[in-house]
Amino acid sequence: MLNPPEEDNYDLAALDAALAGTPFAGNVRYFPSLHSTNVLAMQEAGQGAPEGMVYLADEQTAGRGRGAHSWHSARGAGLYVSVLLRPRVAPADILWLSLAAGLAVREAVRQVTSLEADIRWPNDLLFGRKKFCGILTELYAEVTRVRHAVVGIGINVHQQSFPGELARLASSLRSETGRSWARQDLLIALLQSLYREAQALSAEPASAALKILSRLENASSWIRGRRVHVDEGPGYSGVTAGLDARGFLQVRTPHGLRTVHSGGVRDDD
Repeated sequence: MLNPPEEDNYDLAALDAALAGTPFAGNVRYFPSLHSTNVLAMQEAGQGAPEGMVYLADEQTAGRGRGAHSWHSARGAGLYVSVLLRPRVAPADILWLSLAAGLAVREAVRQVTSLEADIRWPNDLLFGRKKFCGILTELYAEVTRVRHAVVGIGINVHQQSFPGELARLASSLRSETGRSWARQDLLIALLQSLYREAQALSAEPASAALKILSRLENASSWIRGRRVHVDEGPGYSGVTAGLDARGFLQVRTPHGLRTVHSGGVRDDD
């Protein structure tokens, strides 16, 4: 793996200026190395940190993905960021925030690179069959309201190769285009897009959810008509049949229609 360009550093003053008008301006905390941006964000959220805090690391030593998966977070090679939000949505509707985050990443990547990413439900982003971005949304909620949510995003930017089994499964912006992209530009576009998504969801949850559902149908080849295997319980296979009214993926199996609640989805090869 080649080292990322030395000049691809973050300029926090310029970042704050670009984020003026959002709750993220003045709230970006940068760490050269950190165990996990999501872990720290959840800890500080529980201690009363304000909405809009952004935890940005150049390297994660214990980056986390969904389930028990880790996230390969090489120094300077990717964008590793977690955002603290306090969305005005019911706990049962928090999936919409996670789905919206995937759309926000997709839009930011399109703005910066012109690449059109595919979204694998709920919010992995891929080029072809290779993943370049993972999103982990965690929350603390009471019965009727979400106290806080943390959206953690890892994007492979500069990697030209990956170790071991990841070589078959992972991609990056650099490997897709053959050129370098400034992480700062990507971060600005991402936070601006995420702010718009979160604002719309908090202002009109029902309307925003319908729009998210419609946009996902257009942004993902995984939502409908794809043969998949679902790693949920003992696992099962079937053909995707759209999203239900809550945003959960439906899969048509030989034994009937099933709803994916928490399992990972992959091609059924």
